[in-house]
Amino acid sequence: MPPAPSASMSVPPAAPADRPSRRTFVKTIASLPLLGAIGPFNVHVRAADQRTPFASDNPAILRARAAALSILKPSARDLDHGYRLHAESLVFESYGFAPRAALDGAKFKAVADAGASDRELVDLREEMSMTRWATDAAEREEFLHAMRAAGVTCIFQNTGEEGSDPLRLMKRLARFTFATDLAPDVCAKAGKPDDIVAAKKANRHCLYFTTNGVPLHQQWDNVRDELQHIRIFQELGVRMMHLTYNRRNPIGDGAGEPNDGGLSDFGHTVVKEMNRLGVICDVSHSGWRTSLEAAKASRRPMVASHTTCGGVYQHFRGKPDETVRAICDTGGLIGICCISRFIGGAGDIAAFLDHIDYAVKKFGADHVAIGPDISHTSRHEPAERAKVTARANGRSPLAATGPRWEHLWPVDTYTATPHAVQSIAWTNWPLFTVGLVQRGHSDETIRKILGENALRVTRANWGEKAV
Repeated sequence: MPPAPSASMSVPPAAPADRPSRRTFVKTIASLPLLGAIGPFNVHVRAADQRTPFASDNPAILRARAAALSILKPSARDLDHGYRLHAESLVFESYGFAPRAALDGAKFKAVADAGASDRELVDLREEMSMTRWATDAAEREEFLHAMRAAGVTCIFQNTGEEGSDPLRLMKRLARFTFATDLAPDVCAKAGKPDDIVAAKKANRHCLYFTTNGVPLHQQWDNVRDELQHIRIFQELGVRMMHLTYNRRNPIGDGAGEPNDGGLSDFGHTVVKEMNRLGVICDVSHSGWRTSLEAAKASRRPMVASHTTCGGVYQHFRGKPDETVRAICDTGGLIGICCISRFIGGAGDIAAFLDHIDYAVKKFGADHVAIGPDISHTSRHEPAERAKVTARANGRSPLAATGPRWEHLWPVDTYTATPHAVQSIAWTNWPLFTVGLVQRGHSDETIRKILGENALRVTRANWGEKAV
């Protein structure tokens, strides 16, 4: 097993002036006895929530908090402790998405009416969701509101479309680079681990880049030629890569394949090159055998950044104990996601916490993180979508064009209630911490889960090394 994190890896708490005052928390919990029978939306939740350090006036955020509180039913003491701990801790999610902006309905409609293709409209919709927080004042305000409500410092942000084609992967990377370059005062690009710590100290937000695939030239001339784009993307700021995304590729098999042949010979070469360059190997979307063999091959800490524990609920996007143990033996971690059908059970915040409990007890507190794999969508989205009218053929330009190739999944009939899904909404991050307090985890363990483990892994992979 790897050594415990050194003192230099820990994150100092916020300066006293940045901490919520005791008076604030006393006011916050004063009305909590009223929360015993919380409904989908309750004025008492609004009154109490506006006194917390993660205050919100967004009805969707408040409904989500009400859903989580109705399941957790925390005591005033646990709520106080959880909010305080969340505010002081580095919150660095191991994989996810920055809050998504609303589209510009009028502009989108004009482009659609001018005869844009389905592909062009999908691309425009995605671009707007990823960049308008940096270009539009209302979306910038909404972005910051959501980040502060969640209490998140850094997101390991997916900046690559699923697959291995370099140009396909480049598109989202360009958009997030553009947005963070344009508005670093809102949310900056973190280039190295120390940038994340600095953002926490300054009470700011940042993104650390990952991509849903290893960029491959795919000309198959020689191995060196095929590996060249890993370094290029690393120089562009990508710090983590999926070995596969659901489908089979030359590296190995994805989680969605009916058979799992494991890591290929070329896959071993890819893992070695990623280790050399300091790019974290992520097997969240890889098959179980492929994930296991990648872990055995890796000489640096690697991850399944957004997954679940097969020992709690067996799902093809989760990982069995043997695979998780191999990942942890590299010094790496697993990030528990917030997708109900992967979690199983009721698919709610309690089931989510069950996976974290299991991982901590089975694999150790040094190897668990939270990788939500979900996001917050701007409150302005419904009004903007309403501006987009159907085309002459009666079909909405916003309608899906059919299942994407990489999203072919095995049959999965699991369903969760809207209440359960709301309870693990992205903006409920502070209540994830409250739930961990209720489960009896120490402050030290909770800080590791919230962000220190993810920081440790990024530091262990930072920079080129002989491995």
